[in-house]
Amino acid sequence: MAQIRIENVRKEFGSFTAVQSSTFTIEDGEFFMLLGPSGCGKTTTLRMMAGLELPTSGEIYIDGEEVGMKPASQRDIAFVFQMFALYPHMNVRRNISYPLLSQGVPKAEVKTRVAEVARILRIEDILDKPVGGLSGGDRQRVALGRAIVRRPKAFFMDEPLGALDAEFREHMAEELRALHDRMGATTVYVTHDQLEAMQMGDKIVVMNHGVVEQFGKPQQIYDWPATKFVAKFIGSPPMNFLDFDGMIGIGGDRIELAGKTVEVPVSREGATGKLTLGVRPENIVFSDTSTFRGRVIATEYLGTTQIVTLATPNGDVKARTGSEHVINPGETIGLEFDRRTLTVFEERGQALLSAANEGVLNHG
Repeated sequence: MAQIRIENVRKEFGSFTAVQSSTFTIEDGEFFMLLGPSGCGKTTTLRMMAGLELPTSGEIYIDGEEVGMKPASQRDIAFVFQMFALYPHMNVRRNISYPLLSQGVPKAEVKTRVAEVARILRIEDILDKPVGGLSGGDRQRVALGRAIVRRPKAFFMDEPLGALDAEFREHMAEELRALHDRMGATTVYVTHDQLEAMQMGDKIVVMNHGVVEQFGKPQQIYDWPATKFVAKFIGSPPMNFLDFDGMIGIGGDRIELAGKTVEVPVSREGATGKLTLGVRPENIVFSDTSTFRGRVIATEYLGTTQIVTLATPNGDVKARTGSEHVINPGETIGLEFDRRTLTVFEERGQALLSAANEGVLNHG
C-alpha cells in the first residue's frame, strides 16, 4: 500500500474553480474520508488522485512518485463507484477475475486470487451466480472484489454505499471498515454523510466550496472545529452558536452573555467585534442556580435522550439531556456550559486558537 500526498492541488473548469489549492497527506494504511456537501470538490479531488481528472496545478504523490499528469492506468489504484458497474452478462466469478485476465495473469494465479477475495468478502457461495439476481449488498461485495483482486497500492471509493437503504448501508459500512482493517489497505473514501465519516474514518478532510476547511481525526474535528462551517456540518444536532459583541484580548478568558460572565478557554489571539460562542448540545447542563437562562420552545424525544430547544438572549440553542427529565414548553431553565468544550469564532467564521485546542485546529 502507499502514502498519498496532495500539495497545492487546484482544479479549474473554465472560469469555475472546483478545488482551491488543497494540501493534505494520507498515510500508508489509513482509511481516509473526503467529506462535504454536494458540489464541495470532494469527488473532483478523488478523481484527480485517481487520474480521471488532471489537476490545473499542484502535485499528487502516490508512494513517493509524482503522478499528477499520469493517466489512471499508470497509477496502480482501484476505483469503486456508487453504481456497481458490473458486467451483467458475466457471473460473479468472471466479474471478479476480469481485471486479471485482461492483464494476462496466468489462469492458475487468477483462480487462487479470486478464491482468496471470495473468502475475504464471504461470497464463496455466490461465485457461480449471475450478478443480475443478486441483492444490492452482494453486488457491492462483487464490485469490491473486482477492485481488491488487483492488489493495488490504494483503493478510491466514491460513495460506494449511497445506493443502499439506510439499515443495510450501516451494516455494509461496518463490514467495509472491518475489511479495510484485515487488509491494511490505503483507502480514500468520498461521502456527504458525516455520520458515515465519523464511524469509518481514521482521518477526515472537510471540504466546502473547493476549500479544505479542516482535516484531522474524527474526534478532533468534532471537539474543536476550525470554522463555523465545520461546527455546523459535523454533529447531529450541530454545534449551537451564541452571538455577542465584545472583545477577547490576548490572555483573556471571559466573555459577557446577556450581561452575565461566562468563562472560556484562554485565548491566544485577540479579537473584537461580533464574536460567536460555540457549544455542543451535550455540553449544556441545566442548572437551577445559573443566571444565564433560556425559555423552552420545544422538546424532541429520542428514546434514552431528548433534544430541548431553548430561546436565549443570544440566540436559540439545542441541549441534549436525559429523557427522564420532565421539561415543558414555556418554562425557563438556567444553563451552564462546560468551559473546556467551548469554542469562540471570530466574525469571518474562523475559530480562535486556545490553550485547550492548540495543535488540533488544522486549517486548509
